[in-house]
Amino acid sequence: MIPVERAHLKVAAKSHEGMTGKNNEDQFAVTAYELSSTDTTPSLFAIVADGIGGHQAGEVASEIAVDMISQAVAESDGSQPTAIMQAAAIQASQTILAQSESDPDKAGMGTTVTCAWIIDDRLYAISVGNSRLYLLRDGLLRQISVDHTWVQEAYEAGVLTKDQIRDHPNSNIIRRHLGSSRPVEVDLRIRLREDQNDKDAEANQGMRLLPGDLLLVNSDGLHDMISDEEIDATLKAHKNLDKAAQELIDKANEAGGKDNITVALLEMADAKADKDSDTKPRRRRRRPSCLVMALAAIIVGLVIAFGAWYYFVFQPGVVEPLPTLTATPIPSATFTLEPSETPTLTLEPSPTVTDTPEPTSTNTPDPEQVPAVIEPSPTATDTPIG
Repeated sequence: MIPVERAHLKVAAKSHEGMTGKNNEDQFAVTAYELSSTDTTPSLFAIVADGIGGHQAGEVASEIAVDMISQAVAESDGSQPTAIMQAAAIQASQTILAQSESDPDKAGMGTTVTCAWIIDDRLYAISVGNSRLYLLRDGLLRQISVDHTWVQEAYEAGVLTKDQIRDHPNSNIIRRHLGSSRPVEVDLRIRLREDQNDKDAEANQGMRLLPGDLLLVNSDGLHDMISDEEIDATLKAHKNLDKAAQELIDKANEAGGKDNITVALLEMADAKADKDSDTKPRRRRRRPSCLVMALAAIIVGLVIAFGAWYYFVFQPGVVEPLPTLTATPIPSATFTLEPSETPTLTLEPSPTVTDTPEPTSTNTPDPEQVPAVIEPSPTATDTPIG
């Protein structure tokens, strides 16, 4: 694919280390492309990774994930977006595991990852861990990714209720991450309804986004601090995406800011609302239409007819063959439209945990079966990795 300076969606992305003073282990990137030099179909790729592991190893893992998956997307032709992201995530997991096993300072490092790839108006997404993907459509906010956590599995098994999940002591215990010693399972579900089965959720890959649809990709530092209702209200309160992203981070910090916070907002342009906006959807270059060619032919025909009439009217005594007239073709015009501006951003990570046993029928799992949450060692600096 070919990188471009502007995206066909509105974009805002921000990251903050939180209020605990620990290093930011979140990483993210948002990049705009055209599919090729001959196919100007617009493409936008967004990724958020939340690193885990001590000695700042979490930020190493999340950086590997963002770099490798982004590179795989950039080098592809976009023909099989889901398979491309899935294969890249598996490769990144293997690379992270190899480095964690070869370097004692990076032992146990890993990362969550959530990706959203929009090609024209089609959405493709993958996730591993508990970073999330939300969709705000028609005034309703939905989490369309599925958390890979102990409490989510307990909820799906009927052990916990929805109300018990948020404040449960095991809410941050994740069941999947890149860098795991077990083969990573990349989730391809885009769940648009609570009761949607896995097969139907996977069939939503390539779903059409509508004008005004808003996507939110975020690390758990956001949704662990503020509720979906607060996220919903904040997104609806701001038409400006940059202000909405900043307020989401501010609210998470006001609620305690116990983790790194990363948000990326992607909005499909509304043709009516954005008629005069600088961020307009990219359109394909157009060639002169058939109507233009037809009009040109008519004009040439009229010129020939007028010439013949003029000759016979003003030179009646001379009978000579009519001159042959050659029509000069109208030159083709190529229109090049400027796309809308989007920076390529890369920042950093947040801690979570390694694999744990399956949930039991009680609300609190056996302590021997659920490992404790691995917290990274705080560092003296909070400079994000670019």
